[in-house]
Formats: sequence, C-alpha cells, structure tokens
Amino acid sequence: MPEVSRFYGIIVRFYYRDHPPTHFHAIYGEHEALIEIETGSIHEGGLPQTAYDLVNRWREIHLQELRDDWNRARRQMPLLPIAPLE
Repeated sequence: MPEVSRFYGIIVRFYYRDHPPTHFHAIYGEHEALIEIETGSIHEGGLPQTAYDLVNRWREIHLQELRDDWNRARRQMPLLPIAPLE
C-alpha cells in the first residue's frame, strides 16, 4: 500500500485497484479510516477528531492530486507524492 503523504503522525496511503467510492486510507497510531475523496466523509473505520480535522483540511487543499492518485492506483501506475499539511 503506497504512502503518498505523512504529516503530524498521520500517514496517507492508497491501495492499488481499491474499491469505490473514491477514497484514501488515513492511519494515525492504531486508528485507520477510509476517507472519501470528494466529500471527506469517513466511509469505514475512524480517527480521533483532531486527526480527522487535519486530514480533512489537507484533503480540501489537495483534492485534484488525490483524484489523480486514485486514478493512477486503479491503473496500477506509480503514485505521486502529495505535500504534507504544514
């Protein structure tokens, strides 16, 4: 599962050929959530509120890059890194 970004202890990854809806995996310690790219909704799992707020702010900033990496992952192409939240 390729990592595309890491910030404040949060790791963002994609699975190759993952299932819809379009999403990424956000991992924070023992917590993991599948975050929908378009809406920011948690599709599965969960994160502490502060971690979720950081991930959602980052998602809003990098929406198109997340869409692009989702499409690349579905085609089993190398993913592009996405800048962390600063």
